[in-house]
Amino acid sequence: MRSLRKATRLTLSYVLLSLTTLFCIYPALWVLLSSFRPGDMLFSETLLPTSFTFLHYRQLFENYPFADWYVNTFKIAIISTVISTVLVMMTGYVFSMFRFTGRKNLMSMLLVLGLFPGFMSMIAVYILLNQMNLLNTHMAVIIVSAAGAPLFFLFSKSYFDTIPRSLVEAARIDGAGHLVTFFRMILPLSKPLLVYVVLMNFTGPFTDFIFARLVLRTPEKKTLAVGLYDIVTDKTKLQFTMFAAGCVLISVPITVLFLVLQRYLVAGLTSGAEKG
Repeated sequence: MRSLRKATRLTLSYVLLSLTTLFCIYPALWVLLSSFRPGDMLFSETLLPTSFTFLHYRQLFENYPFADWYVNTFKIAIISTVISTVLVMMTGYVFSMFRFTGRKNLMSMLLVLGLFPGFMSMIAVYILLNQMNLLNTHMAVIIVSAAGAPLFFLFSKSYFDTIPRSLVEAARIDGAGHLVTFFRMILPLSKPLLVYVVLMNFTGPFTDFIFARLVLRTPEKKTLAVGLYDIVTDKTKLQFTMFAAGCVLISVPITVLFLVLQRYLVAGLTSGAEKG
């Protein structure tokens, strides 16, 4: 009887996981196949196209500065990832390893600020960037992305809480400063967390639309998200299949990174679950 209940639960678990996988994969598969479907519309009576074409991928580069959008997005993603990762890791390290007046109040304030949607401050940020003559520049997007990163320090703090303080104290006794201890001892021990933070920060510029749309104006300055939005909202011609082709090209570097670093990503997600 017990084995029957166990087998039933296992079967239901597999069925539920299979349905969840189907619901997750089907939209992505539809977009992928639509990018090879002739015509301009995503609607089709069949999942598989009756014929395949690479015309939409070619038109992306011929009719639009898609290569420039790709380079712009990569530049913003790489620079903001480096700055954001350092800020997040150092913020988590400080809150985990140091005890100072107002520490808990400051942590609570950062956590509360992180709960508010970013678009609530868009008007104030826009005015500041306008006064600093940074509108329609990639530096504006990089600064705002990096400045907001430390609000999500909790993952790094939880991970650093699992590192024995005796290691830090031993490094201090040997004469290592705070920065030397952080970069030469703590970061090598935090590879899973580091990979997780890098991946999360790197994917942000690929999906960020609201702020990039607000700041970037000229076509050569746009990112992929803003450029693809202009393609699909072009009033002169609907080009949903070309939009699908652009979505596929956007997903390639992110998918490759996730596949290569998947084992570190899983470790980084679960590493801070228990505190030592």
